[in-house]
Amino acid sequence: MATSRFYRYLHAGQDVDPATNARAQPIYATTSFAFDTSKDVFEKRVAARPALEGGIAAVAAASGQATQFMAISTIAGLRDNIVSTSYLYAITVLPKKYGIKVKFVLSDDPKVFEAAIDDRMKAIYVKSIGNPKYNVSPIPDLANISHAHGIPLIVDNTFGMGGYLIRPIDYGADIVVHSATKWIGGHGTTIAGVIVDAGEDLRVKMTASVNFDWAKSGNFPPFTGPSEGYHRLILWDLGATLNPFASFLLLRGLETLSLRAQRHCDHALHLEQHPKIKWVLYTGLTSDAFGGVLGIKGDADAGSSVVDALKLAANLANGIPSHSLFIHAASTTHQQFTAEEQLASGVTSDLIRWLSDFSLMLLRCLLSAGIENIKEIIANFEAALKVVP
Repeated sequence: MATSRFYRYLHAGQDVDPATNARAQPIYATTSFAFDTSKDVFEKRVAARPALEGGIAAVAAASGQATQFMAISTIAGLRDNIVSTSYLYAITVLPKKYGIKVKFVLSDDPKVFEAAIDDRMKAIYVKSIGNPKYNVSPIPDLANISHAHGIPLIVDNTFGMGGYLIRPIDYGADIVVHSATKWIGGHGTTIAGVIVDAGEDLRVKMTASVNFDWAKSGNFPPFTGPSEGYHRLILWDLGATLNPFASFLLLRGLETLSLRAQRHCDHALHLEQHPKIKWVLYTGLTSDAFGGVLGIKGDADAGSSVVDALKLAANLANGIPSHSLFIHAASTTHQQFTAEEQLASGVTSDLIRWLSDFSLMLLRCLLSAGIENIKEIIANFEAALKVVP
């Protein structure tokens, strides 16, 4: 039987439906199941080894924000801490409301993360590829540090394209979370998230320590002890249940993930040499280490003018990965931040962000390269750049 990585994008976790012989995963609109559901198939496919994230199991949820909350709140509680990078989006408020302190570090240096660890620390939380800075986190080093201090490493791998670009578990991550709305769903039709558990099988990672032992430290009773609230079950859920139709749409998205991801990456390489592009940050370029961000010559007004002049891409703050999108982030999604706070999160005033996929949130101006014909995208961008002196 075929077991390649890309074969599993289409087939992992699913058998032909025995009741109907349907080849596509059927939708069963019921709250109780005596057989595998579309949600179950989706979870198995995302966690599948050796493809996708390479974990042992996954839990799908109704949103990416829900998976983030579930991952943190099952580990940390009142007066506990987690340490994280400032190059994140929307992690600051929710843990604080529940008495969980987030210690932010303005660096990717593992030693800076280690210096922030105290006796109330419950996890290190980073993104594999940052948003908005597009920095690449040193996952192996962070995994070694977290495990040495008896805490897990949680990695948001949304920008890793469902495991297409990077699989954090291979480098020592213990928990991986995704906003499945973005690359996994792929078409802007579904809000969802997914958590992947690396497992405790003690397999050695490529450059990092083995999986985290949840029981050894004794600091994580929700993972190792029974719940008092419901029949003494372990890890009872928070109710952020993904509906059957959303699971169906996500499975459709996974089937084309490798095709879409490669095309997005190819498109992101084309504008580096343009004379009106001051600089380019994209992980696939040899000229720069990180990111998918374009700097427009001129000031913030020049960037805004380019946004107004673009016709092919839609101006909105949402993730529709098949389409090119853009947004003026400093006056929309980040308008509530001070100039210092914008800089701390990677937002500057002279750039348009060209992601290899979707249009989301951050930076001065954000442009997402979709999967349209690259000649049409370039022509539209060339026309828009004429407004820049």
